[in-house]
Amino acid sequence: MDVSPARALVRAPRPIVLLAAFVCCAALLSGCQSAAGPQATATASKDASGSPDPVGARRPAAASTNDLQNDYMRVIKEALPSVVQIQSGNQLGSGVVYDDKGHIVTNAHVVGTGKTFRVTTANSEASLTATLVSSYPDEDLAVVKLDKVPRGLRAATFGESGKVEVGQIVLAMGSPLGLSSSVTQGIVSATGRTVSEGSDGGTGATIAGMVQTSAAINPGNSGGALVNLNGQVIGIPTLAAADPQLGGSAAPGIGFAIPASTVKTIAGQIVRYGKVVNSGRAALNITGRTVVDTDYEPAGVAVVDVKAGGAAARAGIRSGDIITKVGGKDITTITSLSEALATDRPGQRTTVTFSRNGSQKTVDVTLGEQ
Repeated sequence: MDVSPARALVRAPRPIVLLAAFVCCAALLSGCQSAAGPQATATASKDASGSPDPVGARRPAAASTNDLQNDYMRVIKEALPSVVQIQSGNQLGSGVVYDDKGHIVTNAHVVGTGKTFRVTTANSEASLTATLVSSYPDEDLAVVKLDKVPRGLRAATFGESGKVEVGQIVLAMGSPLGLSSSVTQGIVSATGRTVSEGSDGGTGATIAGMVQTSAAINPGNSGGALVNLNGQVIGIPTLAAADPQLGGSAAPGIGFAIPASTVKTIAGQIVRYGKVVNSGRAALNITGRTVVDTDYEPAGVAVVDVKAGGAAARAGIRSGDIITKVGGKDITTITSLSEALATDRPGQRTTVTFSRNGSQKTVDVTLGEQ
């Protein structure tokens, strides 16, 4: 089974033709200790013989469970009103209210090629109309704006990606399988993942810094909110890992969310300028394609076209060259090239190894911007 983070292919708009779905949600009941736990144990009641009362001895655990449940309910009450359902054509996805002016951030693959949408807020069954502001497929993010802002619309609070830690309890909120205002729970399983989407229903983007979570991410969750117990959105759930042994269907408990820092950077530019003016994404400024060797195995990226004045052109890379390594990372496909550049920044220096007419060359490159 290929568990590479570059193989997360299942994502989220859901056809409206779904007739019914059954959802089961399990609450986390252990691993949380009440601040008053040790004191409560010392005051457990005793029976007539002077032995500790086993029922009383269990009370601290019950109190701890109630505390966690209260945290869940508080967070849901605070954050869920900021999560909406978005209908684009015959597809359903989710979105998060970005500000009180009616801007809503979602995934680019949720809006697709649409320009107008129907939006349903968490506290209303009536749908509102919204218009696309801009879509940025390279980070799989988009912003739509409500044509009329309803009273009481609540903007979400976005957290700091640098403070997200493995093991944190998180809640995923959205409209999985068309079931609006649904909530699932899990933990942050990993941070800093670089994940490549497929183009089947997605944008084909390679996204760095993603948050991996065990909270269920189902079709329709895309564009929703991954929320910590402080009620802050720490990511936008976007896709789930695909398991070849399950016929390419979603692998349970392995979902990915675009980090809040990326969301704020991209959505903030779209809201302010109407488009992304500074992607922060490094590029060689080429058009390329995957090539195979004599055994029909991927063997590199052939340079089809070089942008005049771009990073590759300045380094002397030409059309027909075959790139095999970037910064010490082997390059076999166009996807692996995107992944090698995903964590770099424009202006950063790296090396590129390529073959030309049977000979191998390595050059220094100052990366450009995508």
